[in-house]
Amino acid sequence: MPMTPHATSIIAVTKTITLALGGLITFLAYRAYRRTGGGALRALAVGFAVVTIGSITGGVLDLFTTVDVVYGVVAESVLTAIGFGVITYSLYAK
Repeated sequence: MPMTPHATSIIAVTKTITLALGGLITFLAYRAYRRTGGGALRALAVGFAVVTIGSITGGVLDLFTTVDVVYGVVAESVLTAIGFGVITYSLYAK
């Protein structure tokens, strides 16, 4: 099913917001890591970066390539799962 211009705009806006907020969270977690030297905060920053990159990757594949939308969703889902795994690890790390 082809995407309508309205749907494309919504995807672009929400992915831009995701990039901005995900980038901010990643930056703040990294800054906290640099201040404290805590490995858990480094892992937290990496986890949020992976989740953010996954979301953006899904949006880029949807908007700028001719691949089927399923591949964008799969890429986004895999990176999100990996990112959440790293975030979970960071919350259990000592």
